[in-house]
Amino acid sequence: MGVSGSDFRPNFRGSGLRGRMAIGAIAAGFVVPLLVLGLWLHHAMTGRTAMPAYVVRLTLPDGARPIGLPPIEGPADASRPLVVIDAGHGGRDPGAGGPGGAHEKTLTLALALAVRDALLADGRVRVALTRSDDRYLVLPERSGIAQRLHADLFLSIHADAVDGADATGATVYTLSDKGSDALADAAAAHENRVDTVNGVALGGQNDAVSQFLVDLSQQRMRTQSLAFAALIRREGDGHFRFRQQPLQQAAFVVLKSLDLPSVLLEAGYISSPEDVREMQSRAWRDEFGKAVAHAIEIFLASQATAPSG
Repeated sequence: MGVSGSDFRPNFRGSGLRGRMAIGAIAAGFVVPLLVLGLWLHHAMTGRTAMPAYVVRLTLPDGARPIGLPPIEGPADASRPLVVIDAGHGGRDPGAGGPGGAHEKTLTLALALAVRDALLADGRVRVALTRSDDRYLVLPERSGIAQRLHADLFLSIHADAVDGADATGATVYTLSDKGSDALADAAAAHENRVDTVNGVALGGQNDAVSQFLVDLSQQRMRTQSLAFAALIRREGDGHFRFRQQPLQQAAFVVLKSLDLPSVLLEAGYISSPEDVREMQSRAWRDEFGKAVAHAIEIFLASQATAPSG
């Protein structure tokens, strides 16, 4: 059978179509994923800019959780009176600065340790420190430690500072009437009415009775605080120097305790080179510690023998 030449011509039209389809499929295999990736990147950059690429989870301290309580040193007899000694400042709060790079936080800790050591040597009362190293405590935590430990006395030790170097000597502060009035208002308005004053629960009492109990307790605590301040002045005389009119009152936050005798003792002026030299002296601190410890022991002994009510 004869075959014409036209029978041997390739079908370029069909093969060209199939080639174009193959090329299109290959191109789609690249373009489509790239298009999807581009859309995802655009969405990530515009619509989700606030979302991090990864998440780091950190466990932060619970602000409502109270700090751990310090150890109680001294006699094992739990019936012995307890004094809490607070070394002012600490950690990221250096306090006032003085000559030669002195920091208040360092001096106050050394002074608090001197008082503690003198009390432990006598062995008459129990002692706890709000801090025994260089750590930071907020003011309510300091007096709060004393309240949570059911302390009988709270002493906060600081070093004063003023412009110039003329002021010298120790000052003993008790809570002012202004501060105590604000505290009484806050206590009377307490939401849950579950506070206690000298063992009497305020919950369930009417406003007049609650206010009377708070005022009565504050009056007694102010009187006891003033008595302790006077003892520090008396026992310290001849052992360390006081400023003129050393017994003062001020609205220190750390002293705002409802039912706890509290005193803030400025052992000297960190702005005074003479006072700084003394506070940095181990021999001077030992004298200071013994005198203050004696005042603490006399005060707590008098409270133990005082008639209740």
